[in-house]
Amino acid sequence: MTTLKLRILFADAMLGPGKADLLERIARTGSISAAGREMGMSYKRAWTLVEEMNAAFREPLVASTRGGPGGGGAALTEAGGRVLALYHQVVVRAAEAVAEPVAELEAMLRGPEERDISA
Repeated sequence: MTTLKLRILFADAMLGPGKADLLERIARTGSISAAGREMGMSYKRAWTLVEEMNAAFREPLVASTRGGPGGGGAALTEAGGRVLALYHQVVVRAAEAVAEPVAELEAMLRGPEERDISA
Protein backbone atom coordinates (compact mmCIF):
# COMPACT_ATOMS: atom_id res chain seq x y z
CA MET A 1 0.00 0.00 0.00
CA THR A 2 1.36 3.39 -0.94
CA THR A 3 1.05 6.21 1.56
CA LEU A 4 1.94 9.87 1.40
CA LYS A 5 3.70 11.31 4.44
CA LEU A 6 3.78 15.05 4.52
CA ARG A 7 6.02 17.26 6.63
CA ILE A 8 5.40 21.01 6.58
CA LEU A 9 8.58 23.00 7.13
CA PHE A 10 7.85 26.53 8.26
CA ALA A 11 10.60 29.12 8.68
CA ASP A 12 11.31 28.15 12.30
CA ALA A 13 9.04 25.17 12.93
CA MET A 14 7.95 21.85 11.53
CA LEU A 15 4.72 19.89 11.64
CA GLY A 16 4.61 16.35 10.33
CA PRO A 17 3.05 12.95 10.86
CA GLY A 18 4.88 12.27 14.13
CA LYS A 19 3.77 15.46 15.85
CA ALA A 20 0.25 15.07 14.45
CA ASP A 21 0.14 11.52 15.82
CA LEU A 22 1.34 12.77 19.21
CA LEU A 23 -1.39 15.43 19.28
CA GLU A 24 -4.04 12.85 18.38
CA ARG A 25 -2.88 10.52 21.12
CA ILE A 26 -2.78 13.31 23.70
CA ALA A 27 -6.35 14.20 22.77
CA ARG A 28 -7.42 10.57 23.13
CA THR A 29 -5.48 9.61 26.27
CA GLY A 30 -5.50 12.92 28.14
CA SER A 31 -1.82 12.40 28.90
CA ILE A 32 1.47 13.40 27.32
CA SER A 33 3.29 10.47 28.94
CA ALA A 34 0.66 7.92 27.84
CA ALA A 35 0.70 9.32 24.30
CA GLY A 36 4.49 9.08 24.22
CA ARG A 37 4.46 5.52 25.60
CA GLU A 38 2.01 4.46 22.89
CA MET A 39 4.44 5.82 20.31
CA GLY A 40 7.46 4.15 21.90
CA MET A 41 9.08 7.43 22.91
CA SER A 42 10.31 8.62 26.27
CA TYR A 43 8.33 11.02 28.41
CA LYS A 44 11.11 13.59 27.94
CA ARG A 45 10.93 13.30 24.14
CA ALA A 46 7.13 13.65 24.14
CA TRP A 47 7.37 16.70 26.42
CA THR A 48 10.08 18.24 24.25
CA LEU A 49 7.90 17.87 21.14
CA VAL A 50 4.93 19.42 22.94
CA GLU A 51 7.10 22.31 24.14
CA GLU A 52 8.39 22.84 20.58
CA MET A 53 4.84 22.96 19.21
CA ASN A 54 3.58 25.23 21.99
CA ALA A 55 6.48 27.61 21.40
CA ALA A 56 6.08 27.62 17.61
CA PHE A 57 2.44 28.65 17.46
CA ARG A 58 0.91 31.89 18.73
CA GLU A 59 -1.32 29.93 21.09
CA PRO A 60 -0.32 26.71 22.87
CA LEU A 61 -1.55 23.52 21.23
CA VAL A 62 -1.48 21.44 24.42
CA ALA A 63 -2.53 22.47 27.93
CA SER A 64 -1.24 20.36 30.79
CA THR A 65 -1.73 20.15 34.53
CA ARG A 66 0.84 18.81 36.97
CA GLY A 67 0.32 15.57 38.81
CA GLY A 68 -0.80 15.44 42.39
CA PRO A 69 -3.52 13.73 44.39
CA GLY A 70 -5.88 13.83 41.42
CA GLY A 71 -3.11 13.19 38.90
CA GLY A 72 -2.03 15.39 36.07
CA GLY A 73 -3.28 15.46 32.56
CA ALA A 74 -3.13 17.10 29.19
CA ALA A 75 -5.57 18.14 26.51
CA LEU A 76 -5.48 19.85 23.16
CA THR A 77 -6.44 23.48 23.29
CA GLU A 78 -8.85 24.90 20.75
CA ALA A 79 -5.80 26.01 18.74
CA GLY A 80 -4.34 22.51 19.00
CA GLY A 81 -7.50 20.97 17.63
CA ARG A 82 -7.57 23.49 14.80
CA VAL A 83 -3.89 22.94 13.90
CA LEU A 84 -4.44 19.17 13.84
CA ALA A 85 -7.55 19.51 11.66
CA LEU A 86 -5.74 21.85 9.26
CA TYR A 87 -2.76 19.50 9.03
CA HIS A 88 -5.08 16.61 8.12
CA GLN A 89 -6.81 18.81 5.56
CA VAL A 90 -3.44 19.62 3.94
CA VAL A 91 -2.53 15.91 3.82
CA VAL A 92 -5.85 14.93 2.24
CA ARG A 93 -5.67 17.68 -0.37
CA ALA A 94 -2.05 16.87 -1.17
CA ALA A 95 -2.88 13.16 -1.57
CA GLU A 96 -5.71 14.03 -3.94
CA ALA A 97 -3.48 16.37 -5.96
CA VAL A 98 -0.72 13.80 -6.45
CA ALA A 99 -2.84 10.65 -6.83
CA GLU A 100 -2.25 10.26 -10.58
CA PRO A 101 1.54 10.69 -10.66
CA VAL A 102 1.90 8.53 -7.55
CA ALA A 103 -0.16 5.79 -9.21
CA GLU A 104 2.06 6.06 -12.29
CA LEU A 105 5.19 5.78 -10.14
CA GLU A 106 3.69 2.82 -8.31
CA ALA A 107 2.96 1.08 -11.62
CA MET A 108 6.62 1.47 -12.58
CA LEU A 109 7.84 -0.42 -9.49
CA ARG A 110 8.97 -4.02 -9.68
CA GLY A 111 6.69 -6.49 -7.94
CA PRO A 112 7.97 -8.31 -4.85
CA GLU A 113 8.66 -11.42 -6.94
CA GLU A 114 10.83 -9.34 -9.30
CA ARG A 115 13.05 -7.92 -6.54
CA ASP A 116 15.60 -10.69 -6.31
CA ILE A 117 18.72 -8.90 -5.09
CA SER A 118 20.76 -12.10 -4.61
CA ALA A 119 21.83 -12.22 -8.25
